[in-house]
Amino acid sequence: MVKKLFGKKIGMTRYFLEEGDSVPVTVVRVGPCVVVRKKTLEKDGYEAIQVGFEAQKESRVNKPLRGQFKALGGRYFKHLREIEVESSEEFEVGQEIRADIFSIGDIVCVRARSKGRGFAGVIKRWGFSGGKDTHGCRSHRVPGSIGASATPSRVFKGKKLPGHMGTEQTTVKNLKVLDVRPEMDLIAIKGAVPGSRNSLVEISKV
Repeated sequence: MVKKLFGKKIGMTRYFLEEGDSVPVTVVRVGPCVVVRKKTLEKDGYEAIQVGFEAQKESRVNKPLRGQFKALGGRYFKHLREIEVESSEEFEVGQEIRADIFSIGDIVCVRARSKGRGFAGVIKRWGFSGGKDTHGCRSHRVPGSIGASATPSRVFKGKKLPGHMGTEQTTVKNLKVLDVRPEMDLIAIKGAVPGSRNSLVEISKV
């Protein structure tokens, strides 16, 4: 039984519940993920399957991966990821795993790389309040004092400062699946998930 699958974030819209309430949802195209390789306890030390997602041209694939894709009869993939399973013998190389592993009402965790925000100050990056907005104040959006006096004469590790914001692996937990369209490989997840449009997302059942 597979409890995790990979997909592509399509975007956000709204979904009307039976009661008539409108809720925000994120639409994700899940799979089809194709089993590329099986890993066994005897050979690799753990049970898992390696899956490929999103078709790729042969010219965009390096030589070692071309050899790995030979068993699929000339199908190449942009993304390769592993999924832990109880027994890899239940799967066959070339088998497709689709969105129908999810059901309406499932609680899932979504993991993806967050949007990049570039260089950001402490107010945008960490939510600092900043200085006063009154006339004469010269510290509207600055972090303020960051160090001690003579002792220890340095800035402590972990101090929140301006810097690069975003492009980090982010997980949002306990989101609800509101709709599943297996024929279109689409699922609708309540709320927002990390990442920009067309970014790779990992969806795991809780």
